[in-house]
Amino acid sequence: MKRKRIKIFLKAFTKAAAAVTAAVCTAVMGFVGYYEQALPDCYTTASGGELSFNTILPITADAKEESITVYSESEILSVTTKTAELELFGSIPIKEVKEETVNRPMLMVCGNAFGIKLVTDGVMIIDMKEISGSCPAEEAGLEVGDVIEAINGERVTSNSQVSEIIKDSGGEECIVKYRRNDEEHECSVRPVLNEGSYCAGMWVRDSSAGIGTITFIDPETGVFAGLGHAVCDNDTHDPLPLSDGSISDVKINGYTKSEKGDPGQLIGEFCGSQTGSLLLNCDGGVYGVTDEYDDGELYELGFSSEIKLGKAYIIAQIDDGEPQQFEISIEKVSPSDSEHDLVIKVTDERLIRMTGGIVQGMSGSPIIQDGRLVGAVTHVFVDDPTGGYGIFADRMYEYSQSLSSDGEELAG
Repeated sequence: MKRKRIKIFLKAFTKAAAAVTAAVCTAVMGFVGYYEQALPDCYTTASGGELSFNTILPITADAKEESITVYSESEILSVTTKTAELELFGSIPIKEVKEETVNRPMLMVCGNAFGIKLVTDGVMIIDMKEISGSCPAEEAGLEVGDVIEAINGERVTSNSQVSEIIKDSGGEECIVKYRRNDEEHECSVRPVLNEGSYCAGMWVRDSSAGIGTITFIDPETGVFAGLGHAVCDNDTHDPLPLSDGSISDVKINGYTKSEKGDPGQLIGEFCGSQTGSLLLNCDGGVYGVTDEYDDGELYELGFSSEIKLGKAYIIAQIDDGEPQQFEISIEKVSPSDSEHDLVIKVTDERLIRMTGGIVQGMSGSPIIQDGRLVGAVTHVFVDDPTGGYGIFADRMYEYSQSLSSDGEELAG
């Protein structure tokens, strides 16, 4: 009888152990699948440094191939590339990644507000309007967000130019060349008479201006980076296609305080002459060249793989004085999120008391951790202005490297 009970116990124990083992294996494979998707396929590390990961479970990198060293066009930056296998618990394969080892750049960190003036490449449709019960532009297939490049073979660059061509059409069809999602299209629009003038029923925009924050300047090339996100149209929320642009100094006169549901903003005015040229407007910010900067404080570039959760600080200008440091906490690091790299929260009571947290115009404010530039502020949370999003500094640096020292955008 005793042996029988032992056999039953062992059988139950074996079954339970098998179930636990299966559950553990399923959980581990679940983590493997998650990390395979969540971790990026390419990492950047500094010369002499090691690849590290901000993950709950331990992940290591096992080098698989010999390194190949290449140089940038300016020969300022050497890059060593190798392939590595990411492993969970040092033994369970996750995926192969590319590791690029570089000489860590030194960048002049700013944090000062600057004025942005942007002229679009073509004109963007921001609204449609019915005229006598119809909208000629909409009927022709045009949509809000489309960028009109030419009408009847004539290149258009301003609202007034588009208006004049439509008015002078006499009601004859106009051939409109436009761009949608980086693809070229063409359609025919027949304007209609409205109150003695021919109209197409569309509103367009040709320029934008505002205030943001410069993140850094590369002292080797004079290339600057700022804002951390694209300059977008207020109505369509689409990035404005850049034809020409400039930056200038601004005088900050004050700010409106952020409150829940109502983000505040810096209040300032453009002053002085142009201090640089705007050459790139993209999802990673605005970029260009300037030759008007002093020998400010240099910081090492921190790579996204080095960022830790916890204490950091931002450098921001909220008055007419010098930029100041304010403490924040990095709440989340998302290397696989193409839109939001970082989630941050202001912990500095002084900044919360003055501005309520993050205000519009602070976009581009540098994020510093462990004495390195690791990111920049991009957005404020509407429901909680003490929190917001950020972008990795190494991502902004990559964008800045697409501009040559003479200000031309490099291919690739």
